[in-house]
Order: sequence, then C-alpha cells, then structure tokens
Amino acid sequence: MSLALTTLRRRAKALHRNLRGAAMAARAVASTDHPLLAHIIPIRRCNLACTYCNEFDDFSMPVPTEEMFRRIDKLGALGTAVVTISGGEPLLHPELDEVIRRIRANGMIAGLITNGYLLVAERIKRLNRAGLEWLQISIDNVNPDEVSKKSLKVLDRKLQLLAEHADFHVNINSVVGSGISNPQDALTIGKRALELGFTSTIGIIHDGSGQVQPLNDEERRIYDEMKSWEKSSFTRINAFQDNIAEGLPNDWRCRAGARYLYICEDGLVHYCSQQRGYPGVALATYTREDMRREYLTEKTCAPHCTVSCVHQVSIFDSWRAPQHPAPAIQPVTSGELVQIK
Repeated sequence: MSLALTTLRRRAKALHRNLRGAAMAARAVASTDHPLLAHIIPIRRCNLACTYCNEFDDFSMPVPTEEMFRRIDKLGALGTAVVTISGGEPLLHPELDEVIRRIRANGMIAGLITNGYLLVAERIKRLNRAGLEWLQISIDNVNPDEVSKKSLKVLDRKLQLLAEHADFHVNINSVVGSGISNPQDALTIGKRALELGFTSTIGIIHDGSGQVQPLNDEERRIYDEMKSWEKSSFTRINAFQDNIAEGLPNDWRCRAGARYLYICEDGLVHYCSQQRGYPGVALATYTREDMRREYLTEKTCAPHCTVSCVHQVSIFDSWRAPQHPAPAIQPVTSGELVQIK
C-alpha cells in the first residue's frame, strides 16, 4: 500500500473518530454518570526496564482473554467512552487483537500505549484489522542510556513502519525532567514525529516514586518551545503542566474513580497508575454509586499530580460538583504501590 493511500485512509478514519469524539464530548457535558476514559492492563510484564517506571515487572503472565472480555464488557455497561490499553508492554499479550476488537464491539474508542519495540509491518496491519484507533509511543532520548532504552535511534525504523502502514492515529510523546540527561533530545524527537505525519506531545517525567522536580532553565525553554507546536497535538488540554514545570500546585477537581478508571491486571479499579490501591474495588462489582462517591471525593494527591489523562478528562467537570474529603476507608492493595498523600 502506498504511503499516500495510507495517509488518506488515516485521515478518513480520523474524521470518523473525531465525529464520535464530539458526540462523546457532548454526552460528557450532559451527564456525569459514566467514565470518559479507562486504562486497562492486560499484562504487567515489560520487555524493558526504564529506571523511572513503576508500572512493570519481568515475570507476570497475561490476563486470560476471557477475563479481559468480561472487564471490557463491564466498562461498556458502565458507558465508558474510551479504553486505552497499557502495561507493562501490552503487545506481549498473545490475544491483544481480540481485546481491541472487544473494545470496538462495545462501541468504545480503542487506544494503545506501547514502547514500540515489537512493532513490525505485519503487526501494524493486524492492529489495523483489529480496529485500533490511536497509538502512543513515548520516546525518552535520542540514544539509549542507563535510564531508558526507549530511544529514537532504536525506534526510528518502527516509526517509519507506522508511517507506511498504520491506519490509526499515532502520537509520539517526548519528555523532560527527572533522569533525562539531554533535554534537547525532546526537540529532535518531536520534529521527527511531525516529519512523519504524526502528532507530538511533551510530558514532564516523574521519578521511580512518581514524583517530579521543577524544570531547570534549559528544560523549561525546551518545554515552552514544544508547547508552541500544540496545534499539531491531538491532546491540547495540558495547561496544568505549566505549574508542574515551576514546581507549583494545581487547583483542580480530580475525578479519578469516576470519569477516569485505572484497571490493573488483578481487575481492581484504582485512581491512576501512580495511586494503585485506592479505591481498590473490583471492576466486576463496581457500580454507579462507587463512581458517584469518587466523583465527589477530594484527592489529596491532586495538587502535584502529573497524570495528564486524568487532568484531561476531569476538565469536563471543573465547573461543577465541589468535592469533599475522602471517607475513612481501608484501601485494598494490588502490588506494592500505594502512595496517596
């Protein structure tokens, strides 16, 4: 298939996805009783070991496909708009294509976050056939180092394959902050993404405990320059990062547990990847009453939160429903990460 035809197909699918997204946005404003975005983990194992990451291991087995189907069907029943598959490295799940098909069969938009290492032309075409609608790869540096092997040098051929074969939207996220030795790499990565016809975003990276430090002068210069490219970005609701860059808190209402759900490999609902353990309720038994409670629950970790997807979905409700301190409940943990403050 020619590159021109692939680009045309991608644009046509983008138009369809954007129309669906507009309808979902209207529904989000009209009703607060359903999740806008869910992250679901089909496997915790990863083929890399980036030192800042606290979301992987090197031994976990894939979640059984039938169990993934049950979880996706439950998200559909709750009225979820978008489901993003994450990990670990989700491409390690042997039935990932069927998981994507199940998301689409439930009428939800299907996304995927991957490190990109396992992408080859045939795998990309399978993702097309499964109905994937968008994919994100985070690239941390130009050359691999002791912090991260997610480098442009290693992944550039994978990006070329995506440009040649992917019918779905592709976003490349680059980073500045903790542990990134050459912040200028973010500019190189972002420019390469735009060159290939993708969108480009920039994030502020956290360390292994999920914390961030204010950006230094050079990091801030690069961050500001890449922010000026936002017209090319598929996710523009990121003004909260300006305060994070300065080490300042954000005043906002986090709707995690309601508008945003993070479902771990054990099938428990958590606030996000950095607060696993709250509320710690099984998705199978999660109800609209649970969502209504969490919608109104103030999260004490919110002022310094760096989880962009939660900020982005919470913006729909920033003007309504003041929150209250969390009730005194004992969280059910999954793994060891419980660090709400």
